[in-house]
Amino acid sequence: MSEFIEIIGGTPLQGRVTVGGAKNAALPLLISTLLTGEECSLSNVPNLTDTSLVIHLLEQFGAEASYDGNTVVVRTPRLVATEASYSLVKALRASFWVLAPLLARGRAARVALPGGDLIGARPVDLHLEGLVKMGADISLKHGVVYATAEHGLRPAMIDLRFPSVGATHQLIMAASLTPGVTVIKGCAREPEIIALANFLNGMGADIQGAGGSIVEIRGRSELSGTSANLIGDRIEAGTYLLAGAMTGGNVTVDGIDPMFFGSFLEILTSMGLEVSCGETSVSVRRNGPLRPVHVKTAPFPGLATDLQAPLMAALTLAEGTSTIEETVYEGRFGHASELARLGANIKIAERVVTIEGVQKLTGAPVDGLDIRAAACLALAALAAEGTSELHEVHHLRRGYEHFERKMSELGARLWSRISDPEDFIFAGC
Repeated sequence: MSEFIEIIGGTPLQGRVTVGGAKNAALPLLISTLLTGEECSLSNVPNLTDTSLVIHLLEQFGAEASYDGNTVVVRTPRLVATEASYSLVKALRASFWVLAPLLARGRAARVALPGGDLIGARPVDLHLEGLVKMGADISLKHGVVYATAEHGLRPAMIDLRFPSVGATHQLIMAASLTPGVTVIKGCAREPEIIALANFLNGMGADIQGAGGSIVEIRGRSELSGTSANLIGDRIEAGTYLLAGAMTGGNVTVDGIDPMFFGSFLEILTSMGLEVSCGETSVSVRRNGPLRPVHVKTAPFPGLATDLQAPLMAALTLAEGTSTIEETVYEGRFGHASELARLGANIKIAERVVTIEGVQKLTGAPVDGLDIRAAACLALAALAAEGTSELHEVHHLRRGYEHFERKMSELGARLWSRISDPEDFIFAGC
C-alpha cells in the first residue's frame, strides 16, 4: 500500500492562492528556541513533515511543545539531553543545526552528520570551522560530531569561504548566546537569515547586518522568550507561479514579499511572462509561448537552487534551447530522467543541463525523488496531455502544505490515491 497523486493535465491554471509560512525559516527559528528556557511562540508555521520532525527533536532535548493549527508554542526549561537522535538527523538535514544551541547553552553536543535529500554532499565543514573559532573542541568519530565548550563559547571573527545558509544560521545562533561581539563575514543573504536574526533580536540578542554579507552579533549571557509570525514561503510561491506559466494560465500568489525572490522574477520576465507585483503578492500571466533562458543557480539574490527543478519543468515547454547550471549542489538533476518519462528532451553534462523545448508533454507514472523534484514533476504533469501518477509523494509533504487543495483552487485536476485500495481497507486503516 502506498500513496500517489493522480494528475490530469491540460488545464490552464487561473486564480489566487496563498502561500504558507516558509519552511526554510520555520526550521531554524524552531531550533533557536533551545537557546532560552522561556516560552517562544511562532505563528504561520506550515504543517509539514519536516516541521513535525523538528518539533519532535526539540522534545527530545526537554522542550514542551504544542502545535495548534499553524501556531507552535515551545518552552525548554532545561536541556535534558545533549545528543541528537541519529534517525532524525538522518531524515532531516536541518536537525544538524541543534549543534549551536546545545553548545551555547549546554556546553556539549553529540550530533550525527546530516542526511536529508540526496542532492549532493553538502559538507558541514564551514559549520565546524566557525564553532572551533568560537572555542569549541570538536572531533568526528564514526559519523558523529562530538563537541564541547567546557568554559563556554567565546566571540570571534569568522570568515566563511562560501555563503552557506546552514552555516550562517548555525553561527548566528551560537553567537547570540555568547557574550561579546562576534563578526561573521561572507554570510548568506537569504530572507530566511533575516527572519532568524529578527527572531533572535526579539529574544534579546543584538544582531546587525542580517541580509548583507557581514553580520555583527552582540551576544547575551541569557535570552528571553519571544513571538513572531513566520514569513511566506518563496519556494512554494515560485512553484505556483511556474505552474501558471507552464499551463498557460494567470496565477496570483498572496502572502509573499516580492523582494524575497531575488533574480527569479527577472527570469520569469525573460521567459516572456507578464509579471506584476503588489506589496505582498506576485502575479504571472502567459500571453504567448515560453521563451528559453540561460541561467544558473546562486546564493541569494541569485536563482535559488530550490527553484531549479520547478523551473526546469517549465523550460521543457519553451520554444528553443535553455540551459541551467547548478552551482550550489552537485547531483541535483535526478528529476531530469523522470521528466524524460513525460516526453522532455534533456541532456546533462556535469553541472549543466540543456533543455530542448518540446511541443507537448504526455502523462506517465513518475517518482518524486526529493522535495523539489516532486514539485517539478507535479508541474510537468499538470501541463501534460493525459493522466500522470506522481509516486514517492512523502517528499512533497515535506515542503508543500495542502498541495492538492491549493492547486485545486487554481483549477488543477489532481487527487491523492492509494495504490492498493483493497489492502488499505483490509488493514482497517
